Amino acid sequence: MTHSFVLHIPDAELEPDPLAPEQIVSGTPEVTGKVVWESEDGRQVRGVWQITPGVVTDTEADELFVVISGSATIEVEGGPTLTVGPGDLAVLREGDRTTWTVHETLRKAYAINL
Repeated sequence: MTHSFVLHIPDAELEPDPLAPEQIVSGTPEVTGKVVWESEDGRQVRGVWQITPGVVTDTEADELFVVISGSATIEVEGGPTLTVGPGDLAVLREGDRTTWTVHETLRKAYAINL
């Protein structure tokens, strides 16, 4: 996108973004998302992401996100356990190995630096 814009995050239409089967620990979580902006070099990405209840693992990028709706507990291997819900801002460090326990469908707006 080349111009400034606004997006109403709660109503944003998202597209399926399937998890790798090895990431799913329990349940049948489904992920959807939408990239709303990406730098020309692809190193900065902004978007909206959503996951339904379940438990999944991930290796994180350098990310800042704000939870719009839902809730989750994020266990950072060798670090803190983060409990996030609507209005919370969280920062994940590149390389953090995490386990997400999603209690109710979580939607977040994110900014990732690669």
